Amino acid sequence: MTTTSSEFEKATDYSFKEEDIERAKALVGQFKPVGSREHLTTATPDAIRNFARGYGDDNPLFNDEDYGPSTRWGGQIAPPMLPIALNHPLYGDKPEVSLKSPSFRGIHVFVSGSTWDWYQPIRPGDQLFSFAGTETVVEKKSEFAGRSLLMTYASVKMNQRAEIVAISRTLAIHTERKTARDRGKYAAIEPAEYSEEDLERLDAIYEAEQVRGAEPRYWEDVEPGDPLPPMAKGPLTTTDMIVFHAGGYGFVPYAPCSNRIAYNNRKRIKPFYVKNEHGIPDVAQRVHWDSAWAQAIGNPMAYDYGVMRDCWLSHYLTDWMGDDGWLMRQSSEIRKFNYIGDSHVITGEVVDKRIEDGRSLVEIALRGTNQRDVVTCPGTATVALPSRQRGPVVLPTAPDELRQQAAERLARHGQLVEERRTRPER
Repeated sequence: MTTTSSEFEKATDYSFKEEDIERAKALVGQFKPVGSREHLTTATPDAIRNFARGYGDDNPLFNDEDYGPSTRWGGQIAPPMLPIALNHPLYGDKPEVSLKSPSFRGIHVFVSGSTWDWYQPIRPGDQLFSFAGTETVVEKKSEFAGRSLLMTYASVKMNQRAEIVAISRTLAIHTERKTARDRGKYAAIEPAEYSEEDLERLDAIYEAEQVRGAEPRYWEDVEPGDPLPPMAKGPLTTTDMIVFHAGGYGFVPYAPCSNRIAYNNRKRIKPFYVKNEHGIPDVAQRVHWDSAWAQAIGNPMAYDYGVMRDCWLSHYLTDWMGDDGWLMRQSSEIRKFNYIGDSHVITGEVVDKRIEDGRSLVEIALRGTNQRDVVTCPGTATVALPSRQRGPVVLPTAPDELRQQAAERLARHGQLVEERRTRPER
């Protein structure tokens, strides 16, 4: 016996509740410690390597424990986007104002872009703690899904030494599944198909890709207008989604659906589990690997996570800049879906260079373009490069107010670790 489409229609027949929207708006500016545990809580060498490989990054700086000691960092470091998979609970503080969070039952959420600022590398043995909150809430009419709610969520990531590692700002779009399904904006998109010649063109890009690595890319040698070499990604498969999760990207409160942990989760968050075509409860987030469920919410097939493409963009930049560079900022827009079967070529160019606060900086415009010749993920980046005249990169400093908050929060909860690095950066 199989489930009819009425099961999916029932699961998608939800609209925004006004009280949820008001609760979301009331939470703006209310930052609080993040008490949840991510898939990873400690940046072990294996965790760093497996996360990098989970999105296709073989840079030895992230993958090889024996390579790092010869670099300026004195040891292995993590790729920039590891904080999406690494978080240790920060217990304690209650918000000054006790507000109930919106439930958004039956409302679909997808990432539409992000901005990251990085301040310190993550090293083996590090743990990350976070405090976070909503910065903006905006109502909007969407061509894809009608009424939408755009929420910018900011998160401050700090290590056990109270050093701020990164600050992320993520734009999440909340939409009504039913409206997106009924409008069918993307219904005409066909699955990608590839000839041997198509695959050979992608393979030629893969063959030419290089990791800059130990050879410094000096600021003096870079000029506006310089192109960055292309990088290929795809064709995207369901296996890619599995490997991305296996590398550490957890994000969702689920376990495999056929065990006691999942049973208890279903009791706790029942609406998150939607029956599949066989009548079996499965997680709503399976839009990323289950095309039947993706179609039920208005997409022609399963699609990737926006943060996977953020990882691709950071991979592109760290390959180019070399071991001695530092990715200070990356901002992306996730404009279109990246469906199973799609392939991307990432390209970019230097658009500016300058000296700021003693740092030698270059600005880069970059984008991922799929096989339909559609740019799905444009972005910008600020990269600090070593200089022959001014010397090695000096890491940026996080805002004073946030650094003070980080130290106070960790100390207050007994989680601040006073330690000296055994392998200081050079």
